[in-house]
Amino acid sequence: MRPDPLDLALDFTRDIYSVARLASEARAVLDGSFPSIWVRGEISNLALPASGHCYFTLKDEAAQVRCAMFRAKRLLLAFKPQNGQQVLVRARVTLYEARSEFQLVVEHMEPGGEGALRLELTRLKRRLAAEGLFAPSAKRPLPTFPRQVGLITSPTGAAVHDLLTVLGRRCPGLPVLIYPAQVQGATAPASLIAALQIANTRAECDVLILARGGGSLEDLNAFNDESLARAIRASRIPVVSGVGHEIDTTIADLAADCRGATPSAAAELVAPAAEHLGQRVTALSARLRHLEERLIEGAGLRLTAVLRHLTLLHPAARLEQRAQHLDELERRLRQAMDQRLRSVRAQLEPRAIRLTAASPARRLGLATAALGGLWQRLHWAQSHALAQRNERLVRAVAGLDGRSPLATLARGYAIVTRLPDGEILRHPNQAPPGTRIAARLADGLVEARVESN
Repeated sequence: MRPDPLDLALDFTRDIYSVARLASEARAVLDGSFPSIWVRGEISNLALPASGHCYFTLKDEAAQVRCAMFRAKRLLLAFKPQNGQQVLVRARVTLYEARSEFQLVVEHMEPGGEGALRLELTRLKRRLAAEGLFAPSAKRPLPTFPRQVGLITSPTGAAVHDLLTVLGRRCPGLPVLIYPAQVQGATAPASLIAALQIANTRAECDVLILARGGGSLEDLNAFNDESLARAIRASRIPVVSGVGHEIDTTIADLAADCRGATPSAAAELVAPAAEHLGQRVTALSARLRHLEERLIEGAGLRLTAVLRHLTLLHPAARLEQRAQHLDELERRLRQAMDQRLRSVRAQLEPRAIRLTAASPARRLGLATAALGGLWQRLHWAQSHALAQRNERLVRAVAGLDGRSPLATLARGYAIVTRLPDGEILRHPNQAPPGTRIAARLADGLVEARVESN
């Protein structure tokens, strides 16, 4: 059946897309229509394959979208993404052509809410640590027996009660001076810095305790202030921090000369109990004895090493070493010579075989044998050729005899010629009456005249 011309014309006018072309052009439209955008949502369906890439779904109450974060960007993350976590991402809108699936290619991601605060805190810690603000070498030692302790905290909080209780129990006669300060709120960092400056200006205490009770990350945010951390490092008086609970670590804790896990632990660091002094003396005595034993043991080891070194330097020992080295060199020389001889022999054997094969005597014998064979072949070829030519000659003579006119005449035939021109007569019209003719017979020639025809 012939195609309809109208259908053919329509096929030429239609712009028919393949699936791949449609996906490619749709992706081009999406890539060119959206700038890099910020999107907030909750992580779900998180996948972390061995390739290092990160795939997840970002969703809210009404919709969801597939996301891909490739390895180079994921390595820059300051936190580990988890399912159910609220995040803020910067991404490009695009289309995954293999499945024609709308998706976001994430270039940056940070936690939302408290996570963002923790992320900013982490960045600040890294920057201050890079400056050396938390370096152990910058820490000042605490006084063993402080004459007076200063407390920088809220005078009405629970922390001050815990501090006074522990200090009174461990060292009842130790004087304590409180420098009131705000420990929560927007103005708390400035208040804490002012209290530090007052304590340094007055120089009334040998050690300062910076403390407050536990709370959320926002409650403790005053102790994560950069200016407060720099003020702690600028203090001429050693500072002990006791902020929050044991799991809470603030920037003030890192900047302080010593950190207590809680306000009570900070008080114990500053005022060791009297009974602990005896334990410390005992411990120091044990350390001294251990140090003496180690010094004596070290001296013995060094003496043994010196004696061993002297033994090694003795002329007899050196001669033994030289003799052993000489024997080793001789063994290696013999091995090298044997190996060299084997190598030369291995090279000469094939050459000797080739030389023997190329010897003139052997070649002369082979040539003589070949010459004898050639003479035999020549004699046989000559005899065979003569026989063949003789046989051919006999056959040719027989053939010539069979074709000779004389043989035909011998069978009773004659060759008639016209005289005097000698033309052979083949028809009676060639010899009218009176013509002289000659008949060639087997044994002679007969002349005659034509009388009639």
